[in-house]
Amino acid sequence: MRHWKSIIVTALCALPLLASAHEFWMRAEPFSPRVGTTAQLFMYVGQYFEGYQVGFVTSHSAMLHHYFSDQMEDLIGLVPSDKPIGQVPVNLTRAGTHMIAFDSFPAGITLEAGKFEAYLHDEGLDQIIEQRQQKGASALPGRERFRRVTKTLMRVGGKSDDTFALRTGQRLEMVPLVDPSATPPGKELRFKLFFDNKPVAGALLRAWHHNGKQTIAIRAITDPDGFVTFTLPYAGSWMISTVYMIPAENTTEADWDSFWGNLMFEVPVK
Repeated sequence: MRHWKSIIVTALCALPLLASAHEFWMRAEPFSPRVGTTAQLFMYVGQYFEGYQVGFVTSHSAMLHHYFSDQMEDLIGLVPSDKPIGQVPVNLTRAGTHMIAFDSFPAGITLEAGKFEAYLHDEGLDQIIEQRQQKGASALPGRERFRRVTKTLMRVGGKSDDTFALRTGQRLEMVPLVDPSATPPGKELRFKLFFDNKPVAGALLRAWHHNGKQTIAIRAITDPDGFVTFTLPYAGSWMISTVYMIPAENTTEADWDSFWGNLMFEVPVK
């Protein structure tokens, strides 16, 4: 079997935390609401699909869009400019798939060389380690400017449509090719990863799930055309995460631009 199709399931209870590697996800509650109700959006940051809630505020929120039935609703007007709020409501007036997309504004972080390269290796970014070596920069701190790029899916009224595969125009984007909210456990789910509308080859993606007291992650690598396949064994909420990095653009304050991509959905019971 080719290397990009290999899948590893890892119990993460005993793994050490890596200070720089924080997932960021947006959760809808509930994932499967009734038509005519209101769902709430929550944002979290943490490690291994465990973390703490963070608030919505315009200084952090570059974009917040609600897609459904060939429509787009801009939710950024619900986000305050002063004191962060813990949740954002979404009115669900039509049955079918609803997608929420969020982009953060960029933020900077600097890590000493050893921690930076450990984080790069952990996120499957060994090509950045090689680029640092080629530049003679391996011993220098990692100056990074990062952005959060997230999506979450809801299945409203027990119905699905092709909104799950809608392209939002985000620079880093995970696109399901099969509706994950309508696919029971044990069935293949295929995704395609894009950056600036081009397929991303060789990217590490992780699918995360809480199973009782244990967190599991399923790892897979995108093929040369940006495709990746997961077979998720459990019903319930899942998060797929990835990190993509390029040399920093239009700044002297960072050496690297990173994009932390995330997709959340709920796998239905069989």
